[in-house]
Amino acid sequence: MDPTNRGSEEFRDDESASATDGGRRRPPREGGLPAPETAGGPVRVVQLVAGDYLLTVNPVDGSEIEPCPPGAQPSRSRRHDPDERAELRRAATPPRPARPAGPEIPLLHRDEERERLTRLISRGRSVRLTGPSGSGRSALLDAVAEDCEDLAPDGVVRLSGHHRTPTDVLYELFAAVHHAPLHRPDRAAMLAAVHDIGAVVVLDDLEFGGSTLDELLDATPECAFLLAATPDVAAPSADSHLEEVFLGGLDRTSCLELLERAVDRPLTDEEAGWAADLWFESEGLPLRFVQAGALLRQRDALAAAPAAVDEFGVFAERPYRAEDATEDPAEVQDVPLPTLAQAAAPAALLASRLGEAARDTLRFAVALGGELPHQAHLPALAGDTHADAVVGELLACGLISAVGSHYRLAAGVADQLLAQDYGDEAVARAHSAAQHYAWWAGHPSVTPERIAVEADAILAALAVLVADEDSGHRAAAVLLARTAAPAFAAALHWGAWERCLRHGQEAARAAGEVGEEAYFHHELGVLALCTGHVDRARAELEASIGLRGVLADKRGAVAGRRALALVADRSGLALGARRLPGQTPPRPLAGAGDKTPPLPPLPAPRADRSTSAGEEVPDARSEESAAPPAKAPASFAARQPAGNATTVVNRVPAASAVPPARPAPARVPAPPSGPPAGGPVARQPWVQKLMSGGNRRNLAAAGAGVLLAAVLGTVVTLGAASGGSTDGHSDTVKPGQSASQQDGGDGLTADEPAVGQPGAPQVPARKARPGETPRPGGSPGAPGGTTAPSPSASPSGGSATRSPSPDRPSPSPSRTSGGESPKPSPKPTPTKTGGDKPSDSPKPPTTAPSQPPTSGSSNSASGPAPGRTTTGAPAPGTPVA
Repeated sequence: MDPTNRGSEEFRDDESASATDGGRRRPPREGGLPAPETAGGPVRVVQLVAGDYLLTVNPVDGSEIEPCPPGAQPSRSRRHDPDERAELRRAATPPRPARPAGPEIPLLHRDEERERLTRLISRGRSVRLTGPSGSGRSALLDAVAEDCEDLAPDGVVRLSGHHRTPTDVLYELFAAVHHAPLHRPDRAAMLAAVHDIGAVVVLDDLEFGGSTLDELLDATPECAFLLAATPDVAAPSADSHLEEVFLGGLDRTSCLELLERAVDRPLTDEEAGWAADLWFESEGLPLRFVQAGALLRQRDALAAAPAAVDEFGVFAERPYRAEDATEDPAEVQDVPLPTLAQAAAPAALLASRLGEAARDTLRFAVALGGELPHQAHLPALAGDTHADAVVGELLACGLISAVGSHYRLAAGVADQLLAQDYGDEAVARAHSAAQHYAWWAGHPSVTPERIAVEADAILAALAVLVADEDSGHRAAAVLLARTAAPAFAAALHWGAWERCLRHGQEAARAAGEVGEEAYFHHELGVLALCTGHVDRARAELEASIGLRGVLADKRGAVAGRRALALVADRSGLALGARRLPGQTPPRPLAGAGDKTPPLPPLPAPRADRSTSAGEEVPDARSEESAAPPAKAPASFAARQPAGNATTVVNRVPAASAVPPARPAPARVPAPPSGPPAGGPVARQPWVQKLMSGGNRRNLAAAGAGVLLAAVLGTVVTLGAASGGSTDGHSDTVKPGQSASQQDGGDGLTADEPAVGQPGAPQVPARKARPGETPRPGGSPGAPGGTTAPSPSASPSGGSATRSPSPDRPSPSPSRTSGGESPKPSPKPTPTKTGGDKPSDSPKPPTTAPSQPPTSGSSNSASGPAPGRTTTGAPAPGTPVA
């Protein structure tokens, strides 16, 4: 076929064709290559419904996915009628060769197996047919399928298990029975649809077994399966209720009859003996005798008259005719029979007697891992306009066999050809095939369904190029994957779509093409989201967004963020509030003051504070920390002195300069783990909200604020304890002195002299409060009956410390400044006050406390003073100042 024209030429030169038939040209075949004149057409963009999503396959920036609008949901799919089922079965079979090169060989001596399989299928039983490669399993399946045509309401469905998973088989079964164009239901809807299918499913080339096969059988209880597999495939489980039928080789008589039909003439005695030896060596496999019949036909052709070569030109292109086999056998005695070793591995000998186009086609098949391209692509790949005719020759020689809707090398042929140097230029030929497929798949006139037929050959070319280290080969793999992947997605062949994306991503990473790698990550994320793998989708989309951010690809990044928002919606977590492993899920904020973008209302928070899958969660919203409670803790409230209570001041030795012990803060009972029955959910502590929100910046700011408050509080406390002394003397007690020395008045005393005495500090007067009377020292007096503590005097005439205030939680010991120690002053006398605060001016004591205070309750550096009385007693539960 001429790749520059839509049609193809006849199997002769253009000059001879125009001279004999007036220039009549053969009509174009189905599946021919497109003309390159329209190669600059628009980009193929396809919209399809995948579950609950509307997927737009965009080959430029990446597929776009969004929730499917209500009006875009497809209606309930209908079942195919008998005519449509017949058309689907025809499309599922490989195309017939352009020219037959050998006789048609029927199914021989398989009547017993055929009747047994038909009987089991008619009873509704599923059967697994096991046999080695080349035993004729596919031919037997075709015969049984014809017998079971009218048994099931949905007829017979032919499927292929070659490179298929159970999920792929289930979706192909759904597409074969239901008419749902551009619609791929989710797994739940698909399982519900195939559950009601009643058909005879013929599945050839099965590649899985065990529990995986049980998954397929359990999903289709109304179907009867006829499975075909090789012995190396895993056996079904014990409770699968599958009937096992083993298919072996033919007997000697059947093999001789098969060989005679392949040669289309009676065998000579020598050929019969040679065939008997071959039967013993091959264990009666029919494929070996089909190949042996091709060897005998080539032997007959080699001994034919030389005029045949002059008539047909290239000998390998001579069409097969039955009358050629009726020549006198005596004329062929000069050509010896093949040896038994050559008959055991006949691929190399058969290929050597074929034409150059056929051998080149075999080299491409070896390079592609055994996959044979469609016959419409062979002229462009082999460089011969007649190369599409070699498929018939290869099929007649037994070198290729049908697999699904295409051909591949028969069992054992690839290894035999590799031993004869047919794989020397495998990478170069795979590169040529990849370039051809990239051009063909990118043409607008080629439908996605036609590209999906070539999926196995395309994926084989990608696998070869990705494994090679040449940069040019990897670039070709990236181009092919980028071109074919959208077609696989549009054709709903998602198993091939995923494998193509994996190959493309690996090739792009090895080639250093960051933009293409980002595209493949994006497509893998969209595919994972459509199939329900949320975690995988998030990882792929985040990788794509990161790579596109490096390249400043705004359009691609926007598409990735939209898909990632759907992932966050599906997983039920906002992007900014992703919880860590083992962390409690964040509780949605609830309050009238929240200002959030208009979104669908969130459901009521549950007891476990988790969000259900599928609810709308904004991607730009993050959990905010609540403000700390304004109410003072119970420990601070307990330190406040009660009204009309007497505050007792006692002296404590200075050596025990230990701050008074604070009362332990009251324990607040922990809230219950769950909300009360019928009541609202308990409010979360603000620290826990901050931690559960996952906002590290708020956490760092809160920690910095706490640290700053602690530093400021320490500075203020030290400044208040120092008393504000401005002289150069030290206002600390010397190490060698004791606060309780009373030796002749020269020692240090903690009592502060009264106002007017030597060494007394000059305390500025303050205004009296309402209800207070001024005192001589400038401090207002209180009309109440309570006594206030007097401040201790400084022994060196320095500034005296002020009396403790109820505003402070605990007083500090009185401090002194350096200098000479004055004489001890009289004992302090508590002053009665009616207000909440004691008087700031000192006054000589007049009375002694009536009873000594309890141990540990004194806040004076001079210790308890026996014999002193007070006018009032402390109220019960009131802490000592």
